[in-house]
Amino acid sequence: MTAVTQEAGRRRTFAVISHPDAGKSTMTEALALHASAISEAGAVHGKAGRRGVTSDWMDMEKARGISITSAALRFEYRDHMFNLVDTPGHADFSEDTYRVLAAVDCAVMLLDAAKGMEPQTLKLFEVCRHRRIPVITFVNKWDRPGREALELLDEIQEKTGLRPTPITWPIGTGGFFHGVIDRVAEQAVRYTRTPGGATKAIETLLTPETAAAELGEDWERARDEADLLTAIGSDHDQKAFEAHESTPVLFGAALNNFGVGRLLDAMVDIAPAPAPRPDVKDDPRPLDKPFSGLVFKVQANMDPSHRDRIAFVRVCSGRFERGMVLTHAATGRPFATKYAQSVFGQERATIDEAFPGDVVGLVNATALRPGDTLYDGSPVEFPKIPSFAPEHFWTARCRDSSRAKQFRKGIDQMEAEGVVQVLRSDIRGDQSPVLAAVGPMQFDVVKHRLAGEFNTEIAMDRLDFSLARITDAESAPILARQRGVEVFTRAIDGELLALFTDEWRMRGVLRDHPNLVLKALLADTRG
Repeated sequence: MTAVTQEAGRRRTFAVISHPDAGKSTMTEALALHASAISEAGAVHGKAGRRGVTSDWMDMEKARGISITSAALRFEYRDHMFNLVDTPGHADFSEDTYRVLAAVDCAVMLLDAAKGMEPQTLKLFEVCRHRRIPVITFVNKWDRPGREALELLDEIQEKTGLRPTPITWPIGTGGFFHGVIDRVAEQAVRYTRTPGGATKAIETLLTPETAAAELGEDWERARDEADLLTAIGSDHDQKAFEAHESTPVLFGAALNNFGVGRLLDAMVDIAPAPAPRPDVKDDPRPLDKPFSGLVFKVQANMDPSHRDRIAFVRVCSGRFERGMVLTHAATGRPFATKYAQSVFGQERATIDEAFPGDVVGLVNATALRPGDTLYDGSPVEFPKIPSFAPEHFWTARCRDSSRAKQFRKGIDQMEAEGVVQVLRSDIRGDQSPVLAAVGPMQFDVVKHRLAGEFNTEIAMDRLDFSLARITDAESAPILARQRGVEVFTRAIDGELLALFTDEWRMRGVLRDHPNLVLKALLADTRG
């Protein structure tokens, strides 16, 4: 085993994903707290005296109590190096979440104990299935009234097809949470909340006799249910988990730091380490080959005082050393890595070296876009990250013509980061580009950032389109002549997109012109 593969074996790179308001950002903070990466955990809706979460740094995130951007936190725990990639939780930003999932080896899916499998949760499960990413499920908010634990397990299996295999089992129903039975360690743990809930919860091991005496019927019920799980074979199976056939389940409450340490232990014990990643030729890239990395996220102006642009790169092979000059696969040009950082919210730390699985933030990455490959030595390129199917389309124009240059610069920046897709056509010109998005909140982000970062106010008008399809140069002129159809060039990759007012209009055009090329984009539920 080489030094690189040894280091890769110590890595755990994962994302925390969930439906909005399931507690994703709070969980991210709680994990960092338990790994001693921060001294006090924040909360999205913090009470007086408790700070907000570190990962939500944008003013819009703080005001709305949601995560829009992504953050990457690097920390050590039990002699393992963790790369925790936080993701946008709102469904409108699911395309950004998909890009993040291209960089991880495992996902922690949060379920709200009262709501169970919500639509965005299910969609993310499907993305993980598509990418063959093993999923660990954490049932959150068990300190609040919720559904029956066995009922939630049934729902997970029914809606995802994954067999739930609880690692821990709750003592007490939702809202009356005493602790858990650790089915692997075969012990009972009681949780005690610390004042304010911002520091690690107190964990006390209980003997069966003590648990019976102190917890009464709640203990008896939890023990009987745990015995039932054992009887029906709902025990963790590592091969089934890595094959995306089962999902280990844990119970807890991130806000009070209940069960968070056990989740970290599970990441060390069962989450997969980095493995060789297939390149564009579908040949797995050995971990000990020279450096190669995939850009999965680009974010500008995270530090308002510096106005820089950071590309988040997942190391796929080899050893990264700060200062090395890499090759940008898309252009063949050299890329210097003088400034390499670990970035979490607006907190940064310099990274001097990194290994497969690590996430490195490269500063001043003006030439890089999501899906790009960087490499050292012989050429290699990883598959591009596909774009989601947009469903909302608005034109944007600058309110003040004297700010036209800043307007164009801002739109180009939003496009390069993947905040929105920018569509152009000869008919509409450059003064009023069409912005395409998965969800309408992406347009709010564009307006907010152009005003705050480029001092440019924009006006936006909704277009009456709801469906996009990829077409070709031969079909484009025919489509452009149809009622309720318009053809654009996507600026970032030159792809031709045909926009339709609705699905029925598209079907009507195809009925009259059956040989037209119209291909669906990723995550389009309408086929």
